Amino acid sequence: MSTEDTSKSEWQTKKHAFKYLSRAHKLPHRTEGERVLLEQIPQGVERVLDLGAGDGRLLSLVLAINPQIKEGVVLDFSDPMLIRAKSRFQDDKRVRIVRHDFSLPLPKDLGCFDAIVSSLAIHHLTHERKRQLYTEVFNHLNPGGIFCNFEHVSSATERLHRKFFLAIGQMPESEDPSNKLLDVETQLGWLREIGFVDVDCYWKWLEIALLAGFKPTVC
Repeated sequence: MSTEDTSKSEWQTKKHAFKYLSRAHKLPHRTEGERVLLEQIPQGVERVLDLGAGDGRLLSLVLAINPQIKEGVVLDFSDPMLIRAKSRFQDDKRVRIVRHDFSLPLPKDLGCFDAIVSSLAIHHLTHERKRQLYTEVFNHLNPGGIFCNFEHVSSATERLHRKFFLAIGQMPESEDPSNKLLDVETQLGWLREIGFVDVDCYWKWLEIALLAGFKPTVC
């Protein structure tokens, strides 16, 4: 079994998934970045997709400030995470749970969305797949729709990489083996090449960054 397959299978274990959830809310400045993300979502959005949604934390925030949303879709492949998401949204009929590994092409029957968001998930993909996924995201957005990726990105130097891990109370040697970090500028360049507009890094703290762009209203 390859290293990639091993790291993916870890997310199917309760131990690995719940260990992540136990520390995810403690990430320094996370709420600051999430607030900036929420500010970018246009008023009036009706359909939202959360890629690699985990337990649905980000989608729940989006729904809370956009009560007009008619459907929110949780997409993840980790069964322990999806169990948590189902529990979180059990009383919200607007939310649909989709089990899918986004290292594979997104299901075509998802339809189109006014906003597609992701939080600390896409960095687990190979760089080639990241770019492919960004293209699929573009194709699944309605004209004028926004893509917001709250992401773990690479540092410019090894010293800064170590600084980030020390800042979050971990040693670099304990880094998740499924991480495949990539720099901000490369990813922003991809988004622009694909056709997104108003592309920028809207917020950043060390290795945590908010990358966002809009699908043009006229393609």
